Amino acid sequence: MGIYLNPGAGQFLTARSSKIYVDKTMLLRELDEVFGTEQRFVCVSRPRRFGKTMAANMVCAYYDRTVTEDVFSGLAIARAEGARGRRKCDVLRINMQEFLSRAQDMEGLLSRLQRIVLRDLLRAYTDVDYFDREDLVECMRDVYQEMQRPFVIVIVIDEWDCIFREYPHDEKAQRAYLDFLRDWLKDKEYVGLAYMTGILPVKKYGTHSSLNMFTEYSMENPGQFAPYVGFTEDEVRRLCKVYDMDFGGCCAWYDGYAFPHCSHVFSPKSVVEAMLRRKYDDYWTKTETYEALKVYIDLNEGGLRDAIVKMMAGGRQKINTLTFTNDMTTFTSADDVMTLLVHLGYLGYDRREEEVFIPNNEILREYIAATKQGEEWQIVSRAGMKP
Repeated sequence: MGIYLNPGAGQFLTARSSKIYVDKTMLLRELDEVFGTEQRFVCVSRPRRFGKTMAANMVCAYYDRTVTEDVFSGLAIARAEGARGRRKCDVLRINMQEFLSRAQDMEGLLSRLQRIVLRDLLRAYTDVDYFDREDLVECMRDVYQEMQRPFVIVIVIDEWDCIFREYPHDEKAQRAYLDFLRDWLKDKEYVGLAYMTGILPVKKYGTHSSLNMFTEYSMENPGQFAPYVGFTEDEVRRLCKVYDMDFGGCCAWYDGYAFPHCSHVFSPKSVVEAMLRRKYDDYWTKTETYEALKVYIDLNEGGLRDAIVKMMAGGRQKINTLTFTNDMTTFTSADDVMTLLVHLGYLGYDRREEEVFIPNNEILREYIAATKQGEEWQIVSRAGMKP
């Protein structure tokens, strides 16, 4: 129907057509459980290349009323019962990174976003008596009231946290962005489900968040979404069998993100590349240079260097994640830095024991690359660390 309004199933079908496609559609069952309830605001944060965009495309295709039934034929969700909103909704799919790249500042980003979404909305609903055609919230309310059905039942916001990664020190822009999202979504009856993805959990200011209506499912605490963060052990076993790859080797290279409801989680980007190339190697880490990790482990926070050395030797480190403010610049302790590394995928986190660790060989090699230079890291070399 439009570019942002009801974009169809094209991107999801592209994923389904790939040589390796792992069925994660039961994530949709979890969303159906909260559809149209007070818990309809869901934020799922994962590291880069962990399937965030694919999941967003899947959510759009599932709820988009213009998508045909056969798109999900043969998949797990097609056999599930009790779907509340499947193919009944108008969907808005917003990729904040796309808007950021076209804007000069936050004011420009928010203005462009509203104008483009309004264009799709006004084209789709030409007969509605709009009170203010330049006000996105008012127009969505008008359509909802006149059509006697929810308008935006699903709002998928991919890369919601790009502002905090691209402009980490611009607090004014960050607040304006959060205020816009709050005013657009919070307490709005036209929202049946708001699904956000990003690398970081929702930013906190002081003791509260501007988006406190969202329930967060992060690398620190993914809850019932744990099986949909990366690949599970069973999924990887099946792939290794199909591609005749050693499962033990796959575990050593890419396993290690353990959660209470899913004890073995693998890096999906790395597993897919290893299967297709028939070789275990660094794949996920090559999507970003080791300097990205080095920036954080070189921070002069008390005890951080010793903790990194301990973990590189195979140990674990007790941490307190509660003081982390969900951004990439505000660190008051080594624990804050290590909590960020959990969200970035550079550390695994044992929620029961409140301990962090280096999850696998691929990540360990990244730490070795990041610490091989500099006098302060000579202790690592003297310890004889090897990949």
